[in-house]
This record gives sequence, C-alpha cells and structure tokens, in this order.
Amino acid sequence: MVGIQISKELIEETFKAIETARSTGKLRKGCNEATKALERGVAKLVAIAKDVEPKEVVLHLPVLAQEKGIVCVEVGTKEELGAAAGIQVGTTCVAIEKEGEAKKIINRLVEQVGAPAKKEEKKEEEKKEEEKKEAPKEAKKEAPKKEGKKQEKKEAPKKEAKKEAPKEEKKEKPAEKPAEKPAEKKE
Repeated sequence: MVGIQISKELIEETFKAIETARSTGKLRKGCNEATKALERGVAKLVAIAKDVEPKEVVLHLPVLAQEKGIVCVEVGTKEELGAAAGIQVGTTCVAIEKEGEAKKIINRLVEQVGAPAKKEEKKEEEKKEEEKKEAPKEAKKEAPKKEGKKQEKKEAPKKEAKKEAPKEEKKEKPAEKPAEKPAEKKE
C-alpha cells in the first residue's frame, strides 16, 4: 500500500481536482517533480498510481507527505493519472502545486480523507502549549545563569585594565630619564 487508499468516488474526485488544477492551477507530474514539490512544502495534494512497479520508486512519497502535512492518496492506473494530468503517457504520480479553481474539491478531499499529519500537528500544538506552561519555570532557572554571564563580562574589563597599567608605567619611566639628563647638564 502506497498512500491512503480511498473509495472509487474519492478517486473520481481526485481525478476531477487534477483536471481542474491542470487548466487553472499548476501540476507537477512524475515522481521526481512530486518529490520536489513535497520537499518544498508547496504541494496541496499528491496522487500516486496503484500500478507503479517497483513500488520502491514511490515509497518515500507518503512518508514525506505525512511529514509536511500533505494528503497523499492512491488512485487508479498510471495511464488514468497521466490522462487526468493532460499528458499522453502514464505517470507514477502527480502533485497539485497551485489549486486554481480546484481548491474546493481539494479541501473536500482533505476533509474526507483526513490528513494523518494534521493529527500530528494538533499533537505538536499541544506540546507547544505545554512547553509554554513550563517556560516560566525554566525562565526562573535561567535567570541565575544570565547573572553569571554578567559577572564574567565585568571581570573581562578588569583584565584589560591590568594590561593597560603596565604600559602606562613603562611610558612614565622613559619620561623621567630625559628630565634627569638636562638637569645634569645644568650643573
């Protein structure tokens, strides 16, 4: 199984969305192009043909789609998918990049199929909320660390002052010697 298996009605809806997006939006045809669209996060829907051989060619697409929160469905044959995409040869997969007028169809498909990544996004949002609750506790712990850094910064200028002090002493000594020499000449 590659992608989410859907009913025949949803497969027809997917083909309709692909055909509509072909004329009013933008499609990416083929495995490589679909992969790029998924990696960039610009794909709205990915359709994979059931009869792809070997399956390893498209096995990475559902995983990538799930990571990005994009619906990835399994549809009919390569020839049907190619025809829906407007090409005369079969294609392994199609990614809808810009929906165009197919936006309503795609939204309906996403609602009916239920993107598994959206469930994960909800979990991630819940984790973020928990982290926000814990953040004040961590901020209190970090406060002494910040003070420690301030103390280190205060020590650094002291070291610089020590380095400057010996230089000033060296400058004073040569200034005293020329003053003594003219005094000796006057006597």
